[in-house]
Amino acid sequence: MRKQPVLELSGIDRTYGQGETLLTILKNAGLNLYEGETVALVAPSGTGKSTLLHIAGLLEHPTSGQVVIGGQDCTALSEEGRTAMRRSHIGFVYQFHHLLPEFSALENIMMPQMIAGLSIPEAKERAKALLDYMRIGHRAEHRPAELSGGEQQRVAIARAVANAPLLLLADEPTGNLDPETAAYVFSALEALVRQSGLAALIATHNHELAQRMDRCVTIVDGQVVDLKL
Repeated sequence: MRKQPVLELSGIDRTYGQGETLLTILKNAGLNLYEGETVALVAPSGTGKSTLLHIAGLLEHPTSGQVVIGGQDCTALSEEGRTAMRRSHIGFVYQFHHLLPEFSALENIMMPQMIAGLSIPEAKERAKALLDYMRIGHRAEHRPAELSGGEQQRVAIARAVANAPLLLLADEPTGNLDPETAAYVFSALEALVRQSGLAALIATHNHELAQRMDRCVTIVDGQVVDLKL
């Protein structure tokens, strides 16, 4: 018997506009993600890929439908409740690393942990362990501008999982990297997902990387469907 999904999206509709000028992006969309699973989201721009990620990450409300994370229905949560869920249960990685430029790699990873209430020594210890796991422990004291693109993105991944989330959402996490670096960074991300047991939904245009994941989905006419590459 399969475990309960980490992420359950069901009956998701998302429309924009008012009155007669309505644009439907998602229509009765559904998706389940399970522990330790990597799922590639491969879809052209304009089909609702970012909207789906934003709804899954509680950054955007669906027009209708249900969002369940870790067994908790998040659909009607207050903004405070949604923020708390994002902080404790969801990690985000974007195409651009969005690291804080004035802080070192180590401090960037410590930051979300300290916001969540960990002490400085605890946050520092976990940040060091994550940098070592990503094979950039020797760059801990360097600021983002002193790191290569691949190093910056590995720090961003480490920061995303610093609070041990249940769910990792990544939007083109290797899209800004050359093919060799992209493959290396994705391998590090994949290993982290397997080792930690979180569920990962990764939007990518890179079919080669998508084929390495457990399964691939796309968006057709506002619905999430399986994709064979």
